[in-house]
Amino acid sequence: MRAIDVPKIRALALFSDMADENFDHLVRGAYVQNFPPQIELITEGDSCDFLYIVIEGNVELFATWNGRETVMATIHPVSTFILAATIKDAPYLMSGRTTEKCRLMMIPSQDVRAVFDKDSSFARSVVTELADCYRSVVRSSKNLRLRTSVERLANYIIRHSNAADNKELFELKIEKRRLASYLNMTPENLSRSIKVLQEKGVKVTNTSVEITDMDALHEFAKPAALIDGFGQ
Repeated sequence: MRAIDVPKIRALALFSDMADENFDHLVRGAYVQNFPPQIELITEGDSCDFLYIVIEGNVELFATWNGRETVMATIHPVSTFILAATIKDAPYLMSGRTTEKCRLMMIPSQDVRAVFDKDSSFARSVVTELADCYRSVVRSSKNLRLRTSVERLANYIIRHSNAADNKELFELKIEKRRLASYLNMTPENLSRSIKVLQEKGVKVTNTSVEITDMDALHEFAKPAALIDGFGQ
């Protein structure tokens, strides 16, 4: 592992408070590898052998059933994924694949569980991260159940506008078919929703999003802290 990567990982909330010797133990037993795009890293139903950390690139988590597939989340650097399966020593509930060239750290799950048992600060950080993940799942469920497809798209655009340097003009960092899956829409429904939002102050051209009337967009979308998570 490159020395430059260590401070990035140590700074993650999951590892920041743990004892130095326990962090060093996890790092010594870890593997760091580069992966090309479209490589399946984990498969739902398989046993969880590693805790993954995305150092560079993006990883898409997805699930399949009865010939259908849906995008669950996209993991950006620097962050972990599959923590719950690691701690429970349980099968993966999702599959994961690279969407671009990625650099990943893989910490053996048995090492993570061993440190969890003896490092109380690390254990508290694990509980906190899992609690955050649970709250994220609740917010996602509310978003899907309480909003129409157009409202989900509108709030997605607002969230990414808030994260962009230029809030009125930014690029979508996800293919439209993947965005449709993430928002629980068909590609055709996504196209119709984009047309509807033209009347609400949003213009989408390929992957470019331009917000021409921020007030009108907010009035339509009605972003809410208890669904969208800001300040929570």
